[in-house]
Amino acid sequence: MKKILITGSNGLLGQKLVYRLLKEANVEVIATSKGANRMKVQSGYIYDSLDITDEAAVKAMFLKYTPDVVINTAAMTNVDACETEKEGCYKMNVDAVEYIINAMKLLPSTAHLIHLSTDFIFDGNNGPYKETDIPYPPKSVYAESKYKAEKLVEKSGLKWAILRTILVYGVVDNMSRSNIVLWAKDALSKGKPINVVDDQFRTPTLSEDLAEGCALAALKGATGIFHISGKDFMSIIELVGTVANFWHLDKSLIHPSKTATLGQAAQRPLKTGFIVDKARKELGYEPHSFIEGLAIVDKQLKDNSAI
Repeated sequence: MKKILITGSNGLLGQKLVYRLLKEANVEVIATSKGANRMKVQSGYIYDSLDITDEAAVKAMFLKYTPDVVINTAAMTNVDACETEKEGCYKMNVDAVEYIINAMKLLPSTAHLIHLSTDFIFDGNNGPYKETDIPYPPKSVYAESKYKAEKLVEKSGLKWAILRTILVYGVVDNMSRSNIVLWAKDALSKGKPINVVDDQFRTPTLSEDLAEGCALAALKGATGIFHISGKDFMSIIELVGTVANFWHLDKSLIHPSKTATLGQAAQRPLKTGFIVDKARKELGYEPHSFIEGLAIVDKQLKDNSAI
């Protein structure tokens, strides 16, 4: 029986990962997040509240359960908020990663850390990116914090894997935050005009696909850096236009804009996207197309379920 502990289990990826790993017969899932468990399904796994910015609590939790694998999905990901709350961002995205690393050093040497990272560690000048491309973070607090966390993991001496991802979307139980697909669908459904950038390019990632990538890395004991994203490379305005077409919404409400005109606190890389060939070859990862992803989202919205 492999014990897998997930941090940030109330988040979009965290929930999908719990649901994915519950399908594995020989896995015991320990879900941890700050506060109460927000998942609708509350059986078949252990839930224990954990604030990963509390070093003593992290150490106590890891010694309590002695997990074989820790998947760190918890992070401060609101890019603009990170600019104005730099201390909180670093506490969550850097200090907490150090706490996790230090706590894992108290476990058997076979303990495996899987850490989630982001396309924002690249400057966006040469996307799509493969794992061997050299990160050059743009000047945002969020990007710097995630880059520093990667370096901590790489130098930790642990058995580790870093899974970078991009623009994750999906349906989650008791959602506290939206994502680009649900935001666009909701706004257009209400007849609201929206400004959408036409000069940013990504490979949007279905949350189920990212959870599958994490599960494969955990089950196979994979090490190193992996790019886990969708396979369709598109501009943000093309993404939103596809959302409009899928749900038969009014595309005339979508107004193109440029990143430079938005006045956002944090700088965004313009052109990222990932090449996922390594994950395909080494993990057996195969992402859905964006249209297939929207169909999965549609079914879950109709069923009022994240599964």
